[in-house]
Amino acid sequence: MSESLPLHGGQLRQIADRFGIAVAELLDFSANINPEGPPAAVVSRLHASVDNPVTLTSYPDIDETELKQSLARYNSVSPENIAVANGFVPLLEAGLRVLPIRSCLLPVPAFIEYRRTLARAQIETIPHALDFESGFRYDVQAMLTGFPDAILLANPQNPSGVLASRDVLLDLTAEAAARNIFVLLDEAFIDYCPEASLARETERFPNLIVFRSLTKFFGMPGLRVACAISNPELSKRLQEAIAPWPITTLASLAASVAVEDEPYASRTIALNAERRGRMQEFIEALGISVYPSAANFLLLRLPNTADCEDFWKRMILDHRIVLRNCANYEGLLDWHLRTAVRSDSDNRRLVEALAQVLAFSSHGTGPDNTATESSHGIGMVQMN
Repeated sequence: MSESLPLHGGQLRQIADRFGIAVAELLDFSANINPEGPPAAVVSRLHASVDNPVTLTSYPDIDETELKQSLARYNSVSPENIAVANGFVPLLEAGLRVLPIRSCLLPVPAFIEYRRTLARAQIETIPHALDFESGFRYDVQAMLTGFPDAILLANPQNPSGVLASRDVLLDLTAEAAARNIFVLLDEAFIDYCPEASLARETERFPNLIVFRSLTKFFGMPGLRVACAISNPELSKRLQEAIAPWPITTLASLAASVAVEDEPYASRTIALNAERRGRMQEFIEALGISVYPSAANFLLLRLPNTADCEDFWKRMILDHRIVLRNCANYEGLLDWHLRTAVRSDSDNRRLVEALAQVLAFSSHGTGPDNTATESSHGIGMVQMN
């Protein structure tokens, strides 16, 4: 890449400054946030809390009792299994401090903060390349070869969105336990397929830590809340390794309310599945490959004739749409972009823009960069 890419999605200020575009003009498909926004009960609770001066003049509960109880109910575990912090990375850092880990196997491509966090902790990273032709499948025996101290992986994966079955991950965790290998499992997007979670298995496997995010699924990334689920002894050690008061009072209140809203969760899962399915159908009709995803995003592979960097730029400059450029994902070949699943109207706008930029990139349609969807065989995009 001729210029550095944002390390994460959602960095609209950086994109706006680079291309000389106002932030308000950009439509963000690079961050995987629930387009419905937070549950209404969260907003009401925050308003009521801010109206009460005590909320801001009192220290947060250092034990986060209410939050841990809510998270325990949501994950069908006990509060003693829960450690909390203001995001996934502080929890992973705590785990790396309290566990005897010197080397960690890392399936790639993967969330960039995995390797960065391991590096800060001076832990040897052993990359394990996943085969995109086989659908980024986790091969249990191959991953355990060499006896690393730990394995850090995600389900669903990021950036692919591929979901490994519970059986595969249970086999991996059991085999790892027999070899004294820790399994650090990031379930940041498991809310979209909760039946696949291993959270309840942490009592059974002392070598397992499950990390959960409370910001993406519930549409509130501005409030940093995450939890780690493990056996009570390990959970206590994790919490003690984190500085006191890691979560603000407002963030804690919001998360506690969010996870209690079962209708919101059910509606989000159904809406996302419908929208994701329609997006995949229309994007594939353009001749762009889409990997099967269980999350609220899709990993796209452009035709080999397309210039991925130019394609990403054209989407921004000509259509004000920001996709996640995946060029800085380790182990991922060129031609890959990731898109979030947003509202139907936003998703329709994305598909129309993809069609026009693809035509321009592949065939050249002139300086105005216009092309009709019919040139790709999909006609007018109808995604409702």
